[in-house]
Amino acid sequence: MKKEKAIIVFSGGQDSTTCLFWAMKQFEEVIAVTFDYNQRHSLEIQCAKDIANELGIKHHILDMSLLNQLAPNALTRNDIDVKEGEDGELPSTFVPGRNLVFISFAAILARQLGARHIVTGVCETDFSGYPDCRDIFIKSLNVSLNLSMDDSFVIHTPLMWIDKAETWKMADELGALDFVRNKTLTCYNGIIADGCGECPACLLRKKGLDDYLMSRKEA
Repeated sequence: MKKEKAIIVFSGGQDSTTCLFWAMKQFEEVIAVTFDYNQRHSLEIQCAKDIANELGIKHHILDMSLLNQLAPNALTRNDIDVKEGEDGELPSTFVPGRNLVFISFAAILARQLGARHIVTGVCETDFSGYPDCRDIFIKSLNVSLNLSMDDSFVIHTPLMWIDKAETWKMADELGALDFVRNKTLTCYNGIIADGCGECPACLLRKKGLDDYLMSRKEA
């Protein structure tokens, strides 16, 4: 596998950056693709650019502004509050169709660049109920992409079955814990590194880090 090329769906957040370090170990060449859908914080795109530049990764930014028009939510509108889902509803941060569109366009780019592998940081363990982070969706999409382009793409999901503590462990084992902690943007309020400490993304990230550091201390 080391001689092959991979495209990674890259946001500059904890999960995708951990997956980037994973992919750099697995593949000879890794190319990052970031999607600009007029997300709430443009700093997310700059963060992705900075990380790719520092690691020497080729980086593509694709315009997905149409998604902003079609799927208003807390990540695309400043006037919509970030809220957890209540009474079985999805969180206000769910962007309908986002992973469907992102991975599909990543595959189109992969075909143009001669890459067969697509890496994404979706996770069914800590996925906030997002239906497009489920393993069954990824497997279904993988089949659909191969049929639609008569190709043999392989979608890799290194984080699918692990929680945030185990994601921090993976980053540590890849020699990237401090890098991921200090240079990524996960916070819904647009604050790099440890973030605001209050939004759902920050709380999940911090709990995972605390749990991992405690387990490492006890080992």
